[in-house]
Amino acid sequence: MKKSTLALAVAVGVLAQHAYAETQAEAKGFIEGATSTLGLRNYYINTDNRDQNAKAAKAQSLNSEWGQGFDLRFNSGYTQGTVGFGLDVIALEGIRLDTGRGTNGATTVSSGTTMFPAEATGGKNAKSVNDTGSLGLTGKVRVSQTELKIGTLLPNNPVIKYNDGRLLPQTFTGGELKSNEIKDLTLTLGQVEKAKGRNSSNDDDLSIAGANGGASNFSQGTTGKFSNKFQYAGADYKITKDLVASYYFGELKDFYKQNFLGLVHNWAIGPGVLKSDLRYYRSRDDGNNGNMSSYFTSGYYNGTVTKGKVDNNLYSYLALYSVEGHTFGAGYQYSNGQSDFPWLNQGDGSSNSTITDMQIQKFAHAGERTWQGRYAYDFAKVGVPGLTAGVIYLRGNNVLTPTGPATEWERDIAVSYVVPEGTFKNVGVAWKNAMWRNDIIGQRTQDENRLIVSYSIPLL
Repeated sequence: MKKSTLALAVAVGVLAQHAYAETQAEAKGFIEGATSTLGLRNYYINTDNRDQNAKAAKAQSLNSEWGQGFDLRFNSGYTQGTVGFGLDVIALEGIRLDTGRGTNGATTVSSGTTMFPAEATGGKNAKSVNDTGSLGLTGKVRVSQTELKIGTLLPNNPVIKYNDGRLLPQTFTGGELKSNEIKDLTLTLGQVEKAKGRNSSNDDDLSIAGANGGASNFSQGTTGKFSNKFQYAGADYKITKDLVASYYFGELKDFYKQNFLGLVHNWAIGPGVLKSDLRYYRSRDDGNNGNMSSYFTSGYYNGTVTKGKVDNNLYSYLALYSVEGHTFGAGYQYSNGQSDFPWLNQGDGSSNSTITDMQIQKFAHAGERTWQGRYAYDFAKVGVPGLTAGVIYLRGNNVLTPTGPATEWERDIAVSYVVPEGTFKNVGVAWKNAMWRNDIIGQRTQDENRLIVSYSIPLL
């Protein structure tokens, strides 16, 4: 057993000495308290690269892929007693319906395609595999209001966030301890060692942009630098019923250390509610990233050099006013420092918790200042429950590059409908359209459409 896993187990043992036996006595049981669902997702994605630079370089201009995904989850209850034990299972399967060489988004075998791993033969523009799948097991232990999970994780907090933007979700392997022993305070402690990409069936090591070699699958020969240890800890404290303060720390060994401070406030104004979301990230180099060029990340380092050590401060504010089904929003983000904002990024598609993590881009380059506006409407207010629509526009300027400041913008539209009742209850249909334009040298402008049909079937 690894030291970190053992340490988490010891922590649970210590807490067990102070737990209340009556809390676990109320547990329904391993099977009696279990839940299970089967998620079906039919997913089509089409990305059109329209820029002239891509055509001149004979780069692939159209990426398209279509697949059917199955997501089976079983979450057991807990055994009765002072210490409760349980097991969670996540079984994923993706079936290719339509794609081929030249239109699936693959540039190398190791990078995979838009939604699937690539075949071991074929080289550039390799063909997608016919199907892919994985099985994840998570053992869990609960003592009073404290829970430990070891195995497959789907973490979602300010310093690590799993991606669910394709056919199958990204997963991580590690351990996480979460405690709610103190009223209004949630404490989180964890470590992840591997990531399974949204287009992969392998557990890969961890990295960041600039060092990951541009491909996800380290086991297939990616020429990047990777780590097998990301540790994180955090606290969320509910100061009042409308105000929550958060602090998190994350460290990817040999790459970066990151501190996060956040404040979320809900304020009833007139007939609606104003939600204010204030965030600050401080990211600095760790270990080899500070002095070895092969571990450097992307950014702007005063000249023609575009890679160096992690050095970034990210400030952001997002305001959302909701009233009678309408949500109006505006936000601002400033990425200050020599490097781009760092997050876990193996090169295969990933998510972070910034307010600018959009359908296509992240808007977190060195020096970038980003304004955004958004609007969404819930049609339940006019008698059509389950139908929602929204639009977001972002414009980032002062992107620092060797040729001078650059600009980018993105517009995202989303329309979705989930059948609220009847024979087809829980069937969902969604359309997501995005446009991204920029004048950054070497970047390609994009138009993208995603069509998604989903269905969640409760089994237990």
